[in-house]
Amino acid sequence: MKLGGSTLLDQLYWTVNPGEQWAITGPSGSGKTVLAHTLLGTHFHTGSISTAIRRIGIVEQQHRFRNRPGSTSLYYQQRFNSSDADQTITVGQELREYAGWEGQPDQWLDGLHISPLLNKPLIQLSNGENKRVQLGIALLNKPELLILDNPFLGLDTEGRATLHAIINNLAARGMQILLITSPNELPASITHVGRLAGGRWTFSGPRADFHPDDSKEDARLDPVQLQELRAQLEQTADFGIAVKMVNTTIKYGKATILDNINWEVRKGECWNVSGPNGAGKSTILSLITADNPRAYANEIWLFDRRRGTGESIWDIKRKIGFVSPELHLYFDSSASCMEVIASGLFDTIGLFRPLSDEQETLTLRWMQLLSLKDLRHKRLPQLSTGQQRMVLLARALIKNPPMLILDEPCRGLDEEQTAHFRQLIDTLCRAFTTTLIYVSHYTQELPGCVDHFLRLDKGRIVE
Repeated sequence: MKLGGSTLLDQLYWTVNPGEQWAITGPSGSGKTVLAHTLLGTHFHTGSISTAIRRIGIVEQQHRFRNRPGSTSLYYQQRFNSSDADQTITVGQELREYAGWEGQPDQWLDGLHISPLLNKPLIQLSNGENKRVQLGIALLNKPELLILDNPFLGLDTEGRATLHAIINNLAARGMQILLITSPNELPASITHVGRLAGGRWTFSGPRADFHPDDSKEDARLDPVQLQELRAQLEQTADFGIAVKMVNTTIKYGKATILDNINWEVRKGECWNVSGPNGAGKSTILSLITADNPRAYANEIWLFDRRRGTGESIWDIKRKIGFVSPELHLYFDSSASCMEVIASGLFDTIGLFRPLSDEQETLTLRWMQLLSLKDLRHKRLPQLSTGQQRMVLLARALIKNPPMLILDEPCRGLDEEQTAHFRQLIDTLCRAFTTTLIYVSHYTQELPGCVDHFLRLDKGRIVE
């Protein structure tokens, strides 16, 4: 199977027997998602696929929200703006558009923990809530085969345990499962595993015979390239306190999202922010990145200056490199990788001006350092999810900002990419005394420079 001139699946032979529950693993770009969409019939391919299964459902990695009919287009900051957040439809309105919704018993909703979400706007869902709603939509179509594309990404410990239980329950009820996942996230019901690399099987068989591939390349940075970047980049921002929040509280209607937050981040400190899905992590980041207008109603200091004292949003964004799993949903699908990365120089979601020779050289150097140079002319949708993540990481790093805010930056990356990125962030933060706020549920993903920790639960700071 080819796409854009590249071979994505190569002479693949595979048989799935009734009752088998399969997990597909492999590095980023190996063809896992392409295989899923080929089974769905959305990719042209040579060879033949024969199946007795009539209905196939899929839960994608990414879900694009829909606005109410007649309202304006979605924009990135919308979920934090109370006057516009209700322009998206609610969970209940989304579900009612699917046949069979009205006849579902209450225990069906309770089993997926959807009942409390019915009146909530889709755009305000946490990662875990969003994943459960997607799963509910897929199940309403009563699929005989359910494909789950990396459903555990971005879920906290409780969310992952809940999803394991749901998958095992579906398998026990006779539904056939195809799970695209890390080899470290295999529910008990999985009976067979396939590992892809370069569009070919490197293993395909019973789970008992599967052993994760422990051979990884050394994720060292090229010292020459790094030294060139050090010579070209410098940080001139002069401040003592990067972030200070005093009794910060955020409410939407009757819901309290942040409750009396007192937090200070000094220049050069490296923090991990953690907590269960829905704890308020995205909201606290939005106050720092100038994407949440509620900052003006609280005492919040950024780079030694209180919000609302005359600084512009762009004054703040100029000092911050930011990446989050949701951010790339808002990029133009026709943009090339080089254009997406270069847009980080201007803090825009898209490139709207020509690059100087110096800016183009800098962009190419970052692409080289992150092994992206061969992708410079490719569009984001032509890349695997892991490659898209690396492109957005390069966008956040390109201007060497005095503060990096990385919201689950390794979501979708394979282990080798994650190791490479961890070392890169650790090296840069130590070399440039960069302030770091790093959101992750996984302590093994944290760079070695992280030595401060903030944990949130239900909008409050907890020990």
